[in-house]
Amino acid sequence: MINTLGINKAKKDTNVVVAMSGGVDSSVVAGLMKEEGYNVKGITLKLYNDTKNSKQGRQCCAGQDILDAKRVAEQLDIEHKVLFYQKNFKSEVIDTFIDSYSAGETPIPCVQCNQTVKFRDLFKYAKNLNADALITGHYVARVKNSGKAFMYRAKDTNRDQSYFLFGTTQEQLDYLRFPLGEIEKTETRRIASKLKLNVAEKPDSQDICFVPNGDYASVIKKFRPESFKSGNIVNLQGEKLGNHEGIINYTIGQRKGIKISNSDPLYVVNIDAKKNTITVGPKKSLIIKNIKLRDINILGSKNNFENIVKIKVRSTGKLLDAKITFQGKEAEVEILEEETGISPGQACVFYSKDEIGDKVLGGGWIHKTVNKNLSP
Repeated sequence: MINTLGINKAKKDTNVVVAMSGGVDSSVVAGLMKEEGYNVKGITLKLYNDTKNSKQGRQCCAGQDILDAKRVAEQLDIEHKVLFYQKNFKSEVIDTFIDSYSAGETPIPCVQCNQTVKFRDLFKYAKNLNADALITGHYVARVKNSGKAFMYRAKDTNRDQSYFLFGTTQEQLDYLRFPLGEIEKTETRRIASKLKLNVAEKPDSQDICFVPNGDYASVIKKFRPESFKSGNIVNLQGEKLGNHEGIINYTIGQRKGIKISNSDPLYVVNIDAKKNTITVGPKKSLIIKNIKLRDINILGSKNNFENIVKIKVRSTGKLLDAKITFQGKEAEVEILEEETGISPGQACVFYSKDEIGDKVLGGGWIHKTVNKNLSP
């Protein structure tokens, strides 16, 4: 008997672990699993020590969220446990974030968190419980074809989170389930109200969880005060235009806060951590055609890359045509459309279009951009 999760068991004999962040999405997933008759155990991860200054309801995995997850579990009458992963999170996510920013990159800690603490460590924990599946509230579609699981962009493309899950391995994807991948966010809210969950109207998390109120600089300053060393702001020819008060205050594509007078708007084009310089130029100088990736993860076969594929270089960016050339665990990407503001530290995620939708082929971390506008 194949149940709705694609597992050959009766629902009442199927044990599932639901990752519960305390938000509406994971709470609805827990409610749906319980309503369908599965044996549900909710797991909430405490990842960091939240501050009193953080805005309520705008982050995840903090004190209030843990309480919300507990209340939902009690309401649904399911077992619930909190795992204390602060040490893992600090070493795998926060330290990596700080190192990346200090190197002049624009990191995405949510991807790192999914790759390590959530899908690696929680995956292992669920397996040790002999759970049949790990269920999350991510907006991404999982489709099984010829006995193999594939990942697709969510039906609600405005909520699609496939960009953040490019590092998911095939073993993990076979075990994971994403019930919200086929519904709209408005439907999730409707289900939460129908189930009378206390988080039905709770705002979605917005900020990086360990960054109070989006203040990245305060986090970096605490651990890497040397990142605030003053240096030069130069033009594309390397000529000094002014001074900056630390590279940590800038990101590629930034316009505001440069404080350099010019007849045309200036944008941050390059950040050189070794030289401690910020390079600025006109918007057209942000156009990047070639990028280099490291730590590639492939879902499926490399045969999928013999033709032009689609890529995304930021979570909110559009799908771009590109050609991929692999070199071991690294790759070179030729972007066939114009795109600006690409920064090392971001992810480049691969997609292909088929009769089902936009299939995720994997991705990698951008470690170098080739900008021909910069002086040697």
